[in-house]
Amino acid sequence: MMKYFFVIALGAFVLVGCGSKRRTTSSKRVNSTTKKTSVYQPNSGLEDTKFNTSELYPLPADPGYFKKFPIASTRGYIAEFSQIAQYEMRAFGIPASITLAQGILESGSGKGELTQKTNNHFGIKCHKGWQGEYDFHDDDAKGECFRKYNHPMFSFRDHSIFLASRSRYRFLFNYRRDDYKKWAYGLRKAGYATDKKYPQKLIALIERYELDKYDEEVVDNGLETLRKPKQYTVFTHKVVKGDTLYGISRKYGISVDEIMRLNSLKNTNLSIGQTINLRKAKTR
Repeated sequence: MMKYFFVIALGAFVLVGCGSKRRTTSSKRVNSTTKKTSVYQPNSGLEDTKFNTSELYPLPADPGYFKKFPIASTRGYIAEFSQIAQYEMRAFGIPASITLAQGILESGSGKGELTQKTNNHFGIKCHKGWQGEYDFHDDDAKGECFRKYNHPMFSFRDHSIFLASRSRYRFLFNYRRDDYKKWAYGLRKAGYATDKKYPQKLIALIERYELDKYDEEVVDNGLETLRKPKQYTVFTHKVVKGDTLYGISRKYGISVDEIMRLNSLKNTNLSIGQTINLRKAKTR
């Protein structure tokens, strides 16, 4: 395994367009759509999410690392990306075995046409707020928008943030970090995939290739198997003219979903003078 180094400045990595498994859109169609070219930021398209991602992962010291990896087999895929999956487990608490199994399944062990053209290993679609470039790909429907990355590591990081930033996946992070079976069924319960056999497929891959050993390595090196309950400081904000839930969320670093849940709000409408309950995790 080649020696890796940490990349601090992410501004050098610029996202480029998206490909297709069965049909790649013509350049005419792509050019007729307004596409945003942005310097890569880990939180692009993930509203109200704040993670410390100034250090992403080690990259190959090879100057040709922008090129797509020539994955020859599933075992080759595991060898290439197991360290990145473990890095993500340490940073976010998602079992490395789950990340690897999802990558194998969604990308065809890195050989799928969509993955080859987009470095999108998890089939993540654009979704509202995505600021990177994109293209169109036939999936559940024709011409769906998929994200594209100029290196697979960005896809792995986006996958972690995707799960960690959405409220419907929140309960997963209360599971043991080495309980891949619970995570597999939890992903299906949260609606990650429409395939009813998705959990069984993930578990079969994990057990066939013994991917859970990567979870064990991370836990053995000090990662707690259960997330510790956070302690919070509770405070309030009085709504003034011009306030919006989004603005309040940005000011205090709390997601809009969390503010709505704390205040039992059914919509984002606010009234001047209204008291909004807020909370922040105590720093240790």
